[in-house]
Amino acid sequence: MYDASRNSQIYTNARVATLSGDIGYGLIEGALVISQGLIDFIGAWEDLPEKYRQAPQTNLGGRVITPGLIDCHTHLVYGGSRANEFEMRLEGKSYEEISKAGGGIVSTVGATRDASEEELLLQTHARLGKLLAEGVSTVEIKSGYGLDMETELRMLTVARKLEQQRPVRIKTTFLGAHAVPKGMSSDAYIDDICIPALRKAHSENLVDAVDGFCENIGFTTEQITRVFNTAKELGLPVKLHAEQLTDQDGAKLAASYNALSADHLEFISDAGIAAMAKSGTVATILPGAFYYLGETQKPPIRKFRAARVPMAIATDSNPGSSPMTSILLAMNLAATLFAMTPEECLRGVTVNAAKALGLDDCGTIEIGKRADLAIWDIEHPAELTYRIGDATLYHRIFEGQIC
Repeated sequence: MYDASRNSQIYTNARVATLSGDIGYGLIEGALVISQGLIDFIGAWEDLPEKYRQAPQTNLGGRVITPGLIDCHTHLVYGGSRANEFEMRLEGKSYEEISKAGGGIVSTVGATRDASEEELLLQTHARLGKLLAEGVSTVEIKSGYGLDMETELRMLTVARKLEQQRPVRIKTTFLGAHAVPKGMSSDAYIDDICIPALRKAHSENLVDAVDGFCENIGFTTEQITRVFNTAKELGLPVKLHAEQLTDQDGAKLAASYNALSADHLEFISDAGIAAMAKSGTVATILPGAFYYLGETQKPPIRKFRAARVPMAIATDSNPGSSPMTSILLAMNLAATLFAMTPEECLRGVTVNAAKALGLDDCGTIEIGKRADLAIWDIEHPAELTYRIGDATLYHRIFEGQIC
């Protein structure tokens, strides 16, 4: 017979930011019960069911519990470094100039192709560890630095292995349409390498979603459409790097496929915002890239807010435009650079980040959801955004276990 008291853990004297409503932190002061890896009770101590009274208890002394944080846009698996390009930018070269000169994404491609699976795994573990130390429980990881079938599959395999080796949930995204390899036309690359690699990755259960880089230095909407049609055929959801440098109508295209998210969006049009609002597509805000590249046109946060487009926040961790592995810093940058509120920032790495990954079992603290939680040495959830990447994590809980 199942004994709730022996299979449960109670956290008392806690301030629980449930984020379960449409607005506000949803703060509940009292107790939280975890049973078999799921949330089983949240409320005042006096309302705790008798069946839990003898369960192990931990007094949190007023500490704050939030959902485990979610980094919903990363390029965490890659080889090499792009420190030289950082120096080039400071000497006056633009992101587009560096890309057209053979730098940018393609420079990482060579280093990633040269790295073995073991080398990529070791390097990525180090980056992932920094995210986990900040209360992250779910991470999206994209391919896109292979631009050939072998390396794209190797990147996705590494991402899958991370989930097997660490207490973390990994969602993989095929980003074959990231850049064009040297010596090929963009059309030939899409048809002869990208789409076949996507089909192969899907057949090996390596991919959860499909992404693309729709930009004047990336791929056209027509080319992305071919990739998205393949994703649709395979039953895979899509997302899109859109309107980072110019308006290519990428957000409208993404919305027409009911995309999980469109990401960056500094140059999005009003029509693109309206399309996203209608489709429910999440706007993923990436302040690290904006800051690192010295961009000046900000994503239209007020317009997203007015149109009720859900906004997620992510690190965009990558070697070229956002070499950052701090989700807390991303939250602070979104607030200080784009005037997002602390509540919006926390929702951006929980509720809305879950939506951006198509997940409905996490992102809030509600009965029946996964017990992926972060316990913080703070007095109020706003401190997570207020401090510059400096909130102290007390415990990270994954599937009900402290880790």
